[in-house]
Amino acid sequence: MMKAAIMGYGTIGSGVAEILEKNRDVIAQKAGQEIALKYVLDLREFPESPVADKIIHDFKVIEADREVGIVVETMGGLNPAYPFVKACLEAGKHVATSNKALVAAHGTELLRIAREKGVNFFFEASVGGGIPIVRSLYRSLAGERIEEIAGILNGTTNYILTKMEKEGETFGEALREAQDLGYAERNPEADVEGWDTCRKIAILTAMATGKEVNFEDIHTEGITQITDTDFKYAQVMGTSIKLFGASRMEGDRTSAFVAPVMIGKDHPLYSVRDVYNGILVKGNMLGTSMFYGSGAGKLPTASAVVADMIEAAQNEACHVPMGWSEERLPIEPIEKARFRYFLRVSGLRKDGEALAVKAFGTADVYEVAGLEEFGLLTGEMTEEEFRQRAEALKREGGPALLQKIRAEL
Repeated sequence: MMKAAIMGYGTIGSGVAEILEKNRDVIAQKAGQEIALKYVLDLREFPESPVADKIIHDFKVIEADREVGIVVETMGGLNPAYPFVKACLEAGKHVATSNKALVAAHGTELLRIAREKGVNFFFEASVGGGIPIVRSLYRSLAGERIEEIAGILNGTTNYILTKMEKEGETFGEALREAQDLGYAERNPEADVEGWDTCRKIAILTAMATGKEVNFEDIHTEGITQITDTDFKYAQVMGTSIKLFGASRMEGDRTSAFVAPVMIGKDHPLYSVRDVYNGILVKGNMLGTSMFYGSGAGKLPTASAVVADMIEAAQNEACHVPMGWSEERLPIEPIEKARFRYFLRVSGLRKDGEALAVKAFGTADVYEVAGLEEFGLLTGEMTEEEFRQRAEALKREGGPALLQKIRAEL
């Protein structure tokens, strides 16, 4: 029997405890032994909960108890999650976490400690909630050279963009609805500014390349500048706008970004709506595969944590090679990345089209009735070339650019 402790009895932690109880027989069969919950660490008391007799308030109890073989961290944030997880690994305990901030900031160090101590640091639930993407990269796709990862990795932003697209809501209206439903935090900055997605694509890129990725090296934009007018153009064009986290690996060059992207109906991620996540992985032998499912939520995310616990129990006495090394992966500057661009241009089409097309080259032009502006879909160019052309248009006294959205069309 493996004894377990949960640190943080919030949404995910309580979900882990629920699954351990309800699926006890299935888990024991898959793990090869029973996994029994011994402690739940939290600052609060839960007198009416099923784990009331397991609640403790002192981390040292878990650290010192040699019976505890696996520790689940679902507190979130870095403090005290980081020192607690580090101490557990150094004490020779396996750790499973859902904390993407922890993995993105300290994953390299924690993976090293796990290797040195002969234990495991698992983090399936840190990306994509219940979608089995991390394990797929080090198990099912182990023989592949990963060339590209692109995904909708944040359910909050995807819900907001879906409401804007389908119901014509403004960003502010859709955000308030997401907050009322509990999909968005009162302070939604990490989601809407793209930092949550950034940490997740950094983790996936590190898994794909076997090298450390500093999430701060990744160009990151959120969805706060996307408007209902942008979706009016998307409707005319038969496209959608999604927040992408993406990385491309070509030889010794790796590019990565987080930004809104306009995609067409033939794109596999076009139909990923509401709070769902979708992740495309392209391997040099397999080609493109897609992972789709609940990117968040109590039980889906807890299910991924429990899967890590099972793998830890299956490998109780040994370390599973996974993760990445301490070698830093250089990320190319966004200026070298190539995209098409959807632009909204001020003024009437008849007055500004010639100058705009001259500046950006051959382009498709779109109009939305009732607006004194027009849309332009450029050909492919580097980000640096786009900026040079936009500056030239401004110098020549051309029409102002009201919006720029990268496009994969």
